[in-house]
Amino acid sequence: MKEQNLFSVLNKVVLVTGASRGIGKALAIGFAAAGAKVICASSRQGGTEQTEREITAAGGIATGVYADLSDFDAVEKLAKEAVDIYGEIDVLVNNGGTISRFPAVEYPLNEFTKVIDINVNSMFLLCQIIGKKMLAKGSGKIINIASMLSYTGGMTVPAYTASKHAVVGLTKALANEWAINNIQVNAIAPGYFATDNTQALRDDSERNNEIKKRIPAGEWGQPEQLVGAALFLASEASNYVNGHILAVDGGWLAR
Repeated sequence: MKEQNLFSVLNKVVLVTGASRGIGKALAIGFAAAGAKVICASSRQGGTEQTEREITAAGGIATGVYADLSDFDAVEKLAKEAVDIYGEIDVLVNNGGTISRFPAVEYPLNEFTKVIDINVNSMFLLCQIIGKKMLAKGSGKIINIASMLSYTGGMTVPAYTASKHAVVGLTKALANEWAINNIQVNAIAPGYFATDNTQALRDDSERNNEIKKRIPAGEWGQPEQLVGAALFLASEASNYVNGHILAVDGGWLAR
């Protein structure tokens, strides 16, 4: 009997949003290294060129698409363009997002709306459009990127916190509806990772030290350390995992 690699994503078509830098870039490169055909999405034309170059230089396969995630017509166009490249999407990774910091009492409503539109509404639209194709095929994997602020409230980021709580709720809601059709919808909740979004925290020496003291691993995570969790949730190894929020946090939640 031929041995089957349960963790294989070889030749799977994977769409990763927010693939120009940080976590999205690391995931796109990780999927390509594992043999997937990766479609890299960003908010501007040419935004993922560096990611694509790194993938192809290593012998991988990558294609770029783009859309402003606050523009729902553009998001719909991106989804359709991505599907047309190979005729299907096997794995959707909703990583694209934004954060805006203001004290709650001063938080501009337009900023709040923008964060919700990008982090939640565009994610739902991508799930809806691509999920419909997965339903017709009878299989698919959706991985949403949540946050430690899916569990806690944070400070000066009420819109981001609300959005990441919504990501968890939407992940569970879609899993409830689509599990019967062999579609697994799960989320990864990264802990404190060294990315552009966390630069302000790392630049604040007092806050940086507080965070590192709470993490049992004793250090900030690197985006590449999320690849294993993503490969698991994208592969057959997770076929009976649904509606789950997988924390990759160096033990932060356990402290």
